[in-house]
Amino acid sequence: MQDASFPLTPRMAGLLQRIQRAQRTPLHTQAPVQARAAYAAAAEILDLPRASLHRVVELTLPAQDGQALPARLYLPHDGSSLPAMLYLHGGGFVIGSLETHDSLCRQLALHSGAAVVALDYRLAPEHRFPTAVDDAWVALQWLHTRGATLGIDGTRLAVGGDSAGGTLAAVCALQARDQGLPLALQLLITPGTDAYGDFPSRRRFTSGVLLDAQTIDWFFDHYIDRAQRRDWRFAPLCHDDVADVAPACVILAECDPLVDEGLAYADRLRAAGVPVALELYRGLTHDFIKMGRALPEAPQALQAAADAMKGAFET
Repeated sequence: MQDASFPLTPRMAGLLQRIQRAQRTPLHTQAPVQARAAYAAAAEILDLPRASLHRVVELTLPAQDGQALPARLYLPHDGSSLPAMLYLHGGGFVIGSLETHDSLCRQLALHSGAAVVALDYRLAPEHRFPTAVDDAWVALQWLHTRGATLGIDGTRLAVGGDSAGGTLAAVCALQARDQGLPLALQLLITPGTDAYGDFPSRRRFTSGVLLDAQTIDWFFDHYIDRAQRRDWRFAPLCHDDVADVAPACVILAECDPLVDEGLAYADRLRAAGVPVALELYRGLTHDFIKMGRALPEAPQALQAAADAMKGAFET
């Protein structure tokens, strides 16, 4: 049960109680293949219905080693040279897919007026660190140089993601700066940014708030060796210079074990002179943005993200 002192909203508290009564098998007790199936089965129960768009296109993007990676292009209207966001799904680098985040990507495209390209980057433990990083970065480069073949303006790009995908987006923004690839925005939704979780929120929210300590450890143990965890491609807070990266929209949840490191990264960006729009949603947990059927704050957060995209591309 969650700690009664957690400042949850009544809707969030009630939702957590219903989830606990369902007695789902914890992810960290399952094999990765089973956990992926369980996550996929539950992913859209609370998510907003899949919005209709002008067009949704299945495609593949080439990985660094030549592997064809599934991707999905969301087009909100009939136009050419659309700005676009590369979207990287959450799931601790172990679970998640195009399907689990389809509704979210549709909402971003619908409300921003921009194209969204979702990438099915390769997952651990079959593909450990830094495969997901490499897949994301190569996809962003491809959109920059070849996006015109999809009707995308490769000079007007953004990168975004939630949870582990938010980590990957932050890393892509740093790589883009270093390689001279212009980005209009980095959208970081409840991202992980720290190497070992040395923040109070990781110690306070250890259980009862959807993303618990055992699941975080399970994700990370599958993804990366402990000796590698100070690599900034896993923990962007470990980078010694975050100046001149793309402007950031950071969306956080108050009752999330990752909230403090998200705040720390936003502060680090601001201290380096990077424009940051920070949205902290009180009384909510990790993954709240995918609970639009139950939480009014979820569509609000999606709209805030879409507005940030629209504003960045109009600048």
